[in-house]
Amino acid sequence: MMNRSLVRSIARRFVLVFDPWLLAALLTIVFISTVTMYSAGHDFPGRLQDHVRNMILALTVMWATALVTPTTMMRTAVPLYLLGVGLLIAVALVGDVSKGARRWLDIKVTRIQPSEILKIAMPLALAWYFQRHEGLLRWKHYVVAIVLLAIPVLLIARQPDLGTALLVFAAGAYVIFFAGLSWKVIAAAVVGGIAALPLLWMVMHDYQRHRVLTMIDPTTDPLGKGFHIIQSMIAVGSGGVFGKGLLQGTQTHLDFIPERTTDFVFSVYGEEFGLVGEGVLLLAYLALIARGLMIAANGTNTFSRLLAGAVSLIFFTYAFVNMGMVTGILPVVGVPLPLMSYGGTAAVTLGLGAGILMSIRRSESLMQT
Repeated sequence: MMNRSLVRSIARRFVLVFDPWLLAALLTIVFISTVTMYSAGHDFPGRLQDHVRNMILALTVMWATALVTPTTMMRTAVPLYLLGVGLLIAVALVGDVSKGARRWLDIKVTRIQPSEILKIAMPLALAWYFQRHEGLLRWKHYVVAIVLLAIPVLLIARQPDLGTALLVFAAGAYVIFFAGLSWKVIAAAVVGGIAALPLLWMVMHDYQRHRVLTMIDPTTDPLGKGFHIIQSMIAVGSGGVFGKGLLQGTQTHLDFIPERTTDFVFSVYGEEFGLVGEGVLLLAYLALIARGLMIAANGTNTFSRLLAGAVSLIFFTYAFVNMGMVTGILPVVGVPLPLMSYGGTAAVTLGLGAGILMSIRRSESLMQT
């Protein structure tokens, strides 16, 4: 009897840590991504095996993070933020340059991309900050939060890495929004942002301007800058309602789709599984985001609510920007499709985010019991 109680206690503490709805949505996406990668990486030896390894790593990170309490996360928020900003400054000073961008830091054992840390450290730090000033929020607190957000965003944008800067900005902005920032301030910021577009255009790099112009009309350079977008849109459209079938995508396997295992994996999926397949994937993402927002709504404190809300909408930002990118409604900024695109760093980051949601949900369950 004692042994059975011990096993049950261990299972409850270390195994039964997953929210079933959240886990079901995640496993659906992982299954779809594995099938899609089988086709997209068919001509890349080892790509499927590496992707499966990355998915297992992401799920392992999710499980390990789910075991960490929100209180512990709160204690690590400031050190993690300061570490991330410090590493970004180090990148700006002595970082490795690759393909015209200074994004990596060589630490002898390996190279790291510090900007990835801020995707999680940013919402953690701001959620901690607003928790600390709960009930006493004034306009100055929002100003401090915006400054804390602006520092890493500007450092990342300077590398330049517009995609990651956008994701870090969104992660922090969601926390500030959920913390109760006035709609008047938000409206003024939107108007100010629109007014600043000419200035932004002036400071953009040439390749970034080309991306915007290509998004507006890719046919102006159909064999150059617009080629990838045109081929991606053809692939998605040619899938029709039911798709051409696994391994039957002509755009995919005749090498017309660029970066088909990473940024443009949705083009492969759309061509081979059609509108029905796209609908299933969208429903899985919506279920993941909706469940995350439900967890946020039931959070036991301000920190948990703000963090869970921001992490949920990070998944939305990833999916929206990537799908908009490959369908030609947004510029190409190098944002992967969550748990679909090939890449270990993004998979670990998203696994960490999912683990945070699991941890907060677990904390809610313990409070209720």
